Amino acid sequence: MRNSMLAQTFDIDLQVGDSVESFVNWLTSTFGWFFGGVRSAVGAVVDLTEWALTGPSPLIMTLVFTLIAFVATRSWGLPLFTAVAFLLIDGMGRYPEAMQTLALVLVATVLAVLIGIPLGIVAARSGKFSMAIKPVLDFMQTMPSFVYLLLAVVFFRIGRVPGVMSALIFAMPPAVRLTELGIRQVDKEVVEAAEAFGARPREVLTGVQLPLARASIMAGVNQVIMLSLSMVVIAGLGGAPGLGRTVVRAVTSMNLGMGIEGGLGIVILAIFLDRVTAAFGREGRGRSGASAGTDEASLSDQDDPDSSGGEGDVHAPDADADSDPATGPTDSTMTTTDHPSPPR
Repeated sequence: MRNSMLAQTFDIDLQVGDSVESFVNWLTSTFGWFFGGVRSAVGAVVDLTEWALTGPSPLIMTLVFTLIAFVATRSWGLPLFTAVAFLLIDGMGRYPEAMQTLALVLVATVLAVLIGIPLGIVAARSGKFSMAIKPVLDFMQTMPSFVYLLLAVVFFRIGRVPGVMSALIFAMPPAVRLTELGIRQVDKEVVEAAEAFGARPREVLTGVQLPLARASIMAGVNQVIMLSLSMVVIAGLGGAPGLGRTVVRAVTSMNLGMGIEGGLGIVILAIFLDRVTAAFGREGRGRSGASAGTDEASLSDQDDPDSSGGEGDVHAPDADADSDPATGPTDSTMTTTDHPSPPR
């Protein structure tokens, strides 16, 4: 029995760690086939992504990254930085490790977004689900990242898959939270207008709420990428390849030069991914504002019957054209309205 006040006073000993370990052992022994299948599937996706990134020459991939930066920003600052930075990584001889790290980050980000955005949509539509999932998200964000790595190694053994799965769990909460926040911040009048015109709930979601919430969703994707990158680096302790393993080797061997090269490569990847996703988020915010302004203009046109000249519109006669303020209506008006022609 442990030496604790609760155990000495009430003869109670809470073996939480032992209970969790027993439960994890039961999971691995009972559902080992499931974890093995996940390991094979995720490993295949990571291998395919890594092959796509490392297959072409570093010069071609540098041009691709530069083009992505230009499309995202429509300026030459970030593309120039991207070209110089990735050529620097190749010059240091860390290009293969950088692409391995980027492959892990991309796979973990895609999985986190595919799971997190639907959960955020459900949370935005259901208050009870939102209240139920918030403690889970708080737990996922506050648990130390090394614990996730330990659990991932227990379930999926050492290698790249534990790095992806631990990054997935650690980085998913921002996608859920910011998706829910973005949908809840959509103007209710715009949603009610879409429903008034006969739009179904799915059409309101895909045609109104998600486009207007794009900026918030992209901010969540940005946070997911940054957290995935930080977790993938830590996953180097669990055998994940890439720059994280380079940093771990540098720390264990006290190799300062290797550590600086690995850290510089991580910084370059972080800046590139952050600036690109932030640029796409700003573009989405601009489009959302434009679409919201268009919706408000259309609503005002619908509410103001004098703004359109349809067949059913009834226009009052022009008082300035047919009457005088001092003398009243003209003779033609009196003739046609007050004095009907006598019968023959």
